[in-house]
Amino acid sequence: MCKITDRARLSYRRAAELFEALTRPLAHPGIADAAELELRGGWTLHQLRHTALTHEAEDGTNMPTLLARSRHASVRSLERYARPGVDAVADHVAGRDPAARRRSI
Repeated sequence: MCKITDRARLSYRRAAELFEALTRPLAHPGIADAAELELRGGWTLHQLRHTALTHEAEDGTNMPTLLARSRHASVRSLERYARPGVDAVADHVAGRDPAARRRSI
């Protein structure tokens, strides 16, 4: 029970089932047939968690904070999920380019 609303909380399993079912159309945008969508999988809460870690890494969150937030035991286990994209790496490099800093002064 939720202490604030006095409503029953969803179990993780039920929340995962609902999330997966409701994200099927998003995961497969070209499929409109309900029967076909039923055969396909949607996104998972685990994927959502990894996406959040990736976005936090791209936004510059440091590794110790990511480790604490994700509850991974080692940096090695976190590395596979907290991978900044090409654009995030390019922005990072561009922001630290001494020549670019001199031009903006």
